[in-house]
Amino acid sequence: MSLAPSISVPRSRFNTLPFAIGLFCLLWSYAFVAGKIGVTHCPPLILLAARFSLAGILILGATMVRGDWSLSWRDAAIFAVLGIANNALYLGLGYTGLQSVSAGLGGLIVSANPVFTAALAALLLGEGMTWRKASGLLLGIIGVTLIVWHRLSVGTDSLHGIVFTLASLASIVAGTILFKLLAPKGSLWIGNGVQNLAAGLVLTPIALTFADVHAIDFTPGLIGAFAFLVLGGSILAYWLWFHLLKVCGATAASAYHFLMPPLGMLFAFLVLGEHVEARDLLGIIPVALGIYLVTRPAKPVA
Repeated sequence: MSLAPSISVPRSRFNTLPFAIGLFCLLWSYAFVAGKIGVTHCPPLILLAARFSLAGILILGATMVRGDWSLSWRDAAIFAVLGIANNALYLGLGYTGLQSVSAGLGGLIVSANPVFTAALAALLLGEGMTWRKASGLLLGIIGVTLIVWHRLSVGTDSLHGIVFTLASLASIVAGTILFKLLAPKGSLWIGNGVQNLAAGLVLTPIALTFADVHAIDFTPGLIGAFAFLVLGGSILAYWLWFHLLKVCGATAASAYHFLMPPLGMLFAFLVLGEHVEARDLLGIIPVALGIYLVTRPAKPVA
């Protein structure tokens, strides 16, 4: 009895990129709400020092147990530097601003990341700046401006908090460019652990010096927000962010930050009851079109 030769039919691989993008946007947007809850019940520097330290210990502890350390000393040092820019400075300044700025506006200001990142990526990284990308970035700016114009007209956000949030924006732009410029190799998972631990080590003595431990109000809201910030923010969202930077490039990956204002305001409305008007939502249309133009693959030259 003869058997017919088996024919292997190649299966199309499931594209996980859209899922990674969607999950990153949801986690990153909600982190502003969780951060707002956290700084309401705990000094921001203490909250962040504990968050980064615990996240770093969890990631690196799991790595040691598995025994699969795959990061050179050079790359570990690079990730430690990135941890100061992307974690300690970015969120340290941002959380300080969140004490007097709404979660919606905080997410809105940071969403300007793609504009500055695209300009610096074209200058320092050689990423092409086409008319399509430039138009998409301009539409993103218009959409964000429509939202911020109305948010500032309400008059509930302080200039002091806005200045800290702008400094936070500058930090993540610098961290994004540094990641692409230095191009660390090895596991992003381990690199994220190094980043978090480095940020925790930098912030802990500062927090203990300038913040009051007795000001912590242990509530269910604080505990829930802290758990999300450690697991969903510092561990999963940051791993997804560096994955997108590697896969999509600095300009395209950063363009997804234009989604943060509408998502952040939606979460702030649902969880914190922050007021949202229809005029806030008008900016979603140019934002969505801008992201499409920036991230759409270029047509191959015939």
